[in-house]
Amino acid sequence: MSSTSVPGHRVARTLTGVLAGAALGIAELVFLCAAVPARLIPPARPAAGRGLARLLSLERARLARWLDHDTEPASGGYGFLAARAALGVVVGYAFAAGLFLSGLLLAGGLWALATGRGEAVAVNLPGVRLVTDSGIVGLVTAALLLTLTVPAALAAGAAERRLAGHFLGPGRQELMRRRIAELTATRSGIVRAVDDERRRIERDLHDGVQQRGVALAMLLGRARHDADPARTGELVAQAYAESRRLLDELRSVAWRIYPTALDELGLRAALTGVAERSGVPVTVHYGLAARPVREVETALYFVAREAITNAIKHAGAHDVLVVLTEDEEAVSVVISDDGAGGADPAGGGLSGLARRVLALDGTFSVDSPPGGPTTIAATLPKETPCG
Repeated sequence: MSSTSVPGHRVARTLTGVLAGAALGIAELVFLCAAVPARLIPPARPAAGRGLARLLSLERARLARWLDHDTEPASGGYGFLAARAALGVVVGYAFAAGLFLSGLLLAGGLWALATGRGEAVAVNLPGVRLVTDSGIVGLVTAALLLTLTVPAALAAGAAERRLAGHFLGPGRQELMRRRIAELTATRSGIVRAVDDERRRIERDLHDGVQQRGVALAMLLGRARHDADPARTGELVAQAYAESRRLLDELRSVAWRIYPTALDELGLRAALTGVAERSGVPVTVHYGLAARPVREVETALYFVAREAITNAIKHAGAHDVLVVLTEDEEAVSVVISDDGAGGADPAGGGLSGLARRVLALDGTFSVDSPPGGPTTIAATLPKETPCG
């Protein structure tokens, strides 16, 4: 998924939610005109209550589906419905009128240009006098109306969210409950991530460093008890080569645990080191103006490193791209590769990364269809929850 398609998808969803809200606003207005008098008649009150509950349920579903706003299940009343109906009808009328006039002017302008039946129109502005075709005027006016209508509809969507937040919640207690649940889950996730990392380090030491240490000891033991000077020299040479490999293995394990370059030189240098050690081309686009705080910088590093390792080791990728960007509030890293895809977000490595990112109030996503390509993204706030 490209970086431009996500905002476009959100705009389309918001416009759809606003249009659905306009239709629902008409139904709510009709309901209020019937329900308010019905409340004065005791036998009619249950029917009015059921109608209110049904409309509030539709509103909550619309807000969650199209406007990305969650509400409390049992909230709202006639006050919210009255405000929502007024907003929905006004916004719906303005939006429909803007689209209708834009379409009418667009069609008329195209028809005039296609048939050559346009009329000359004089445009007199301060310091500017020109004569143009009526078809051109129609097209320019249609474009201007669309330019104004779409942002107005997006502003209406923001107003819908604020209105729902005021009447439907979630309230302070619900927000606190959700935050406590989130913190509890991320704390447990961090404990699991630490345990997973310890097990991984133990495997690295057992399968690599320990085996080379055993081989080195055996070579030195044989050299110690061999009476042939030539054979002893050969064994010592083998032991020396094995000791060099052991040192390389120790450096590799230490680098995988935590690279000193990350603290001493920063994220750019650490990722450059990852790229240089990789067996395939890894391109790093570093777009951060300053070093992030330590916790965020560490999380960005491990996300990038794990994604690169998975792409090479499991997906058979031949090319990896790492892009780091920032805005006023957050920093992001996106890693994409041309491998076979099929990465499992619930796998040990990726799930550990997700827990690390979520513990810092960030977001983590994996898009890896079978056959590839794979895109892993993490966004973290510049200020950590503890900072």
